[in-house]
Amino acid sequence: MMASPFFNQYFPQLLLAVPLAPLAGAVIAGLLGTKFLGNIVGRKTSHTVCVLGVLIAFIISVFTLLAVNEGASFNGTIYQWMEVAGIKLEVGFQIDSLSAMMMCVVTFVSLMVHIYTIGYMEEDEGYNRFFAYISLFTFAMLMLVMSNNFLQLFFGWEAVGLVSYLLIGFWYTKPTAIFANLKAFLVNRVGDFGFILGIGLIFAYTDSMNYGEVFARKDVLLNGVLPGTDWMLVTVACICLFIGAMGKSAQFPLHIWLPDSMEGPTPISALIHAATMVTAGIFMVARMSPLFELSETALSFILIIGGITALFMGFMGMIQNDIKRIVAYSTLSQLGYMTVALGASAYSVAIFHLMTHAFFKALLFLAAGSVIIALHHDQDIRNMGGLRKYMPITWLTSLAGSLALIGTPFFSGFYSKDSIIEAVKVSQITGSGFAYFAVLASVFVTGFYAFRMYFLVFHGKENFGKPHAHDDHDVEHHGLAPGQKPHETSWVITVPLILLAIPSVFIGYFTIGPMLHGEFFQGVIFVGSQHQAMYELAQEFNHVGGALGMALHGLTSLPCLLAYAGVATSYVFYMVAPAIPAALKKNFNFLYVLLDNKYYMDKFNEFFFAGGARLLGGGLWNVGDKGLIDGLIVNGSAKLVAWSSRVIRTIQTGYIYHYAFVMILGVLGFLVYFMPNPFSK
Repeated sequence: MMASPFFNQYFPQLLLAVPLAPLAGAVIAGLLGTKFLGNIVGRKTSHTVCVLGVLIAFIISVFTLLAVNEGASFNGTIYQWMEVAGIKLEVGFQIDSLSAMMMCVVTFVSLMVHIYTIGYMEEDEGYNRFFAYISLFTFAMLMLVMSNNFLQLFFGWEAVGLVSYLLIGFWYTKPTAIFANLKAFLVNRVGDFGFILGIGLIFAYTDSMNYGEVFARKDVLLNGVLPGTDWMLVTVACICLFIGAMGKSAQFPLHIWLPDSMEGPTPISALIHAATMVTAGIFMVARMSPLFELSETALSFILIIGGITALFMGFMGMIQNDIKRIVAYSTLSQLGYMTVALGASAYSVAIFHLMTHAFFKALLFLAAGSVIIALHHDQDIRNMGGLRKYMPITWLTSLAGSLALIGTPFFSGFYSKDSIIEAVKVSQITGSGFAYFAVLASVFVTGFYAFRMYFLVFHGKENFGKPHAHDDHDVEHHGLAPGQKPHETSWVITVPLILLAIPSVFIGYFTIGPMLHGEFFQGVIFVGSQHQAMYELAQEFNHVGGALGMALHGLTSLPCLLAYAGVATSYVFYMVAPAIPAALKKNFNFLYVLLDNKYYMDKFNEFFFAGGARLLGGGLWNVGDKGLIDGLIVNGSAKLVAWSSRVIRTIQTGYIYHYAFVMILGVLGFLVYFMPNPFSK
């Protein structure tokens, strides 16, 4: 039921404006503001319409969330595309607490990125094209989170992948950017193949693509088996769906595209890797909770994959020198945390961390971009240091984001991260022991790499304005000239930092109660009675006295002590005794080489998959194309005709008696063939 007559009458139309407003901005900037139609509008018009479109979407999203809190909801068809054999293919919206919250997060982060882009991309020739892309990306993500059916979900799923390809390769004359966007596109196709198989299985057995109808017929999936096997149908379908999530949300081993995607401009790093594309998989699994709750095997698989990603991607962040790649590996690790929460059947905790992480991770990416601008596009943290006194706003907001990232009590990241650790601790699902160790160990790792970056960038010796002493091929070098000093960036960059820092600090404290232990997700996220993690969390939350008591208790808890230890270790290593990490690198060089080569996964993929494809392709080319098609069919048929012509030509003498003799032989042959057998009765 709707909350008021206003929403009864205008809710669907207002909802339609949420994705269409950014789409309108993308169309105007992308067509009228580029060479496609002759640059009819300028830069100011392009960024104005795009920012305005996302602002409209954000305002409506906020009012939608307020209406949902008052009891409003919507689940219906907006447009029926076609109907085939009784199967309806529709565009529809499902607006509840989950989708309304996601709408607010996506539009707010996108709005901050749009404003930030005005300053960051002001000197770029593709200014209007970039605004068109990020607005189009926002449209695609909103269609994904607002969908009420698998068809629209898949449309949004593929659309964000397509636009991310355009954004990562935005500087299309740069070879590394082209390689990175192609890599992202291909790896995501692997995950999407599993995703569409999962959708196909669900559709084949439920005869519907509508979420509500599928959930109502979930017993068909529960009681079915995959033909030709004894595998539970629901397990296979859920694992296939999660393989799609592994691609989009960059879970091991389909994580390899995300660090390389840093080749794109910094604003898209914040947009794609904070609140939008990489969280699509987390959102999808939470939306499909009525199905995933039917399969312990699928949940166990999710737990283990998430644990591996959280820990081993965190290790990678410890040795990176590119400021954006450190934040990228941090994103991978935090996505692993969210996945672990999903596997522990604590879906609301995963969504809660998705929300808090969106703010502080977007903040860290945009702060990194602010530093990069101030240092004339030098991204190597070894060429930084001492920026605190030159860039006070960027320094303070980065500190807030870093404290939230490591889970400092009272900061938003603490409430969501600590809840994940406690949920997996009490979980009884197979693999929870390993996952608990992984997320707990990752707390120390996160504290180390987050403050290694912080200390090397904002404190210590000033290393900018000097000749580069490093030859790291993964780090792009530009930098200040000798004697130049950095300065704080313009207001269009610092204002988004401040606005993102506020929820990074406070939103966890004010929302943990209703989101995790209240009725916010009631009737939206389903948890079976056999899974008690959320019940145990609620008991503990009430026991310590709510959000305040949880933070006070957390000051001396094991996760926080590990985080403090990680920060202290990084301080000693890089501020007090930098000879220690140098000695460790020398004595344990094999570990450094392993991490520097990304566990050799790129080399394995290049050798096994790319090499295998080249070998297979070479075989198909030599045997199939050259040998069979060109050699036998095309050239062979030509040679056969030529040979036949030569043979026939020899009997074409021009003498009449030769032709008469052949005719006589032909008649004789017919007589012999058709003459009755005289010896037959």
